[in-house]
Amino acid sequence: MTNETTASFIYHMKFIILSALGIFLFMTPVTYGDETSIPVAILAGELESILGNYTALMVLGIISLSAIMSVIAFLMNKIDDDKFSKDVFWGSLFNVGPIWLIVRLLGMVFAIFTYYQIGWEWVYSDVTGGLLLDDLLTFLLTVFLFAGLLLPLLLSFGLLELIGALFTKIMRPVFTLPGRSTVDNLTSWFGDGTVGVLLTNQQYEQGYYTKREAAVIGTTFSVVSITFTISIIQQVDLMHMFLPLYGTIFVAGLFAALIMPRIPPLSRIPDTYIKDGQSKLDESIPKNYNAFTWGYKKAVERAAQSPGLTGYLQSAAKNVLDMWVGVLPIVMAVGTLGLIVAEMTPVFTWLGTPFVPVLELMQVPEAQAAAETILIGFTDMFLPALMIESVASEMTRFIIAALSVVQLIYLSEVGGVLLASNIPINFRRLVAIFLLRTAITLPIIILIAHLIF
Repeated sequence: MTNETTASFIYHMKFIILSALGIFLFMTPVTYGDETSIPVAILAGELESILGNYTALMVLGIISLSAIMSVIAFLMNKIDDDKFSKDVFWGSLFNVGPIWLIVRLLGMVFAIFTYYQIGWEWVYSDVTGGLLLDDLLTFLLTVFLFAGLLLPLLLSFGLLELIGALFTKIMRPVFTLPGRSTVDNLTSWFGDGTVGVLLTNQQYEQGYYTKREAAVIGTTFSVVSITFTISIIQQVDLMHMFLPLYGTIFVAGLFAALIMPRIPPLSRIPDTYIKDGQSKLDESIPKNYNAFTWGYKKAVERAAQSPGLTGYLQSAAKNVLDMWVGVLPIVMAVGTLGLIVAEMTPVFTWLGTPFVPVLELMQVPEAQAAAETILIGFTDMFLPALMIESVASEMTRFIIAALSVVQLIYLSEVGGVLLASNIPINFRRLVAIFLLRTAITLPIIILIAHLIF
């Protein structure tokens, strides 16, 4: 066997084995204990259990480090722009603009108040800062660790090249997206929406998605996992209706996915890449190839260009630090503010008032109670289920549970991660997308509910 043949065999095996491992870790539902999840989420949960109370302390340390180093970088850049240039590793982590600097500082203050139970109770209570620091952020800490270390298995060894060739003829005309985005979508569906956002962000940074494509994928396909959906259905005591409820979520989500990329604000985001001047990626399949053979050829070529162990570990470590330093403070700051508004003020009750006559017109039972939950999901996806669980009408609980899932954008997790990423989604766009998803999916859900009940 010649050296060239041996190398070719190694590249084939590299693609097949490492990509299969990535599929298993990120896209394969497995039963563990009493729940069904993906291996990466299971590993994260186990590490969180092992670390115990130290997990929250680690989150506090990372958020504080992010804020303090960002202040130092901001001050040093006033003296010398090259000290923390964004072109170098530490600069890319800590050199942020004034608004994100304030957000990181606010995240540190909220984390300190919550961990030490000092300051204002409305900041650190179990339904505001405590919910984020003790539940969500501790899980995100471990999820980001494993996702950062293992995501290159999906990204760097050819899987996306094969999937892209196989699904381009479906994804491009139907959803205006490249075929490789199928992997992002399945990762969210079977695993976790935040992991889907991270995967999308990395593909965008590497030049595989345009600004519009990354925004569409992050806000339309970073869906809630099956596991989390089950938690919501259990909360509203509708597990006996799991199949019709999950089917309703799928149908409504599909309608939103068809419509949202074709209307503002997503349709107005430019189809340009993060690097100026980059030409559109060629998704055509040459003559003498079919979708599979061309995708397989590109996959093996990608595996041949993949980094060795040292390069892999460097890339993985950077991924982890990017997520820890960039995302955790923003989720803490933005999520806490959103939950304070939701839990401590009547703002969402007022905002829900215009929906009462609409729901009554659509013959939704207990319309007043339902209306109060319609917009509150923007802060945290679980809040509508908590608020509606005492409502007697199964139909109303069915509608709100389905809506809370397909709204998709919520600040305490997916929304916060989107804002912290490089995907071109700002807060104004996030609000507009949330409202549009609500307007599109609510009538569909109510119609299906009337057919079922």
